[in-house]
Amino acid sequence: MLDLVLAVLHHLAILSLILVVGAELALIRMELTGSAVRRIATIDLGYGIAAGVIVVVGVTRVIFGAKGWVFYVHNPWFWAKMATFLVVGLLSIHPTVVFIRWRRAADADATFAPPPAGVAAVRRTIVVEAALLGLIVACAAAMARYGAF
Repeated sequence: MLDLVLAVLHHLAILSLILVVGAELALIRMELTGSAVRRIATIDLGYGIAAGVIVVVGVTRVIFGAKGWVFYVHNPWFWAKMATFLVVGLLSIHPTVVFIRWRRAADADATFAPPPAGVAAVRRTIVVEAALLGLIVACAAAMARYGAF
């Protein structure tokens, strides 16, 4: 039963992270106003929470899950998934820092609008994150079937 609960929590957190990235992509397209910047910064907080839940539940699954830690440490798809997740996490630092900076600027100046070049740079980073999240899902599917190919 514990394995099922952990699997459900892990999948829900992953879906949440994917939804947050989609919401950020949808909002970063438009011309940003102060209120849109605040909304994106709030949504980005959800990104951090979802990522944290993914890590905590994922580690718990590795230690206490039905497959056991030996399955994971000898599975190359697991390590590919972990490496990709790390890259996504590192990439996510840039948008988070920028969103915080923009939110502070919007709080200080009601007419603040992020520069188009900055918006474009953040959008590119989020697009790469989204693509890599797809790779993580593919690695997870391969990981679950490792040894059954």
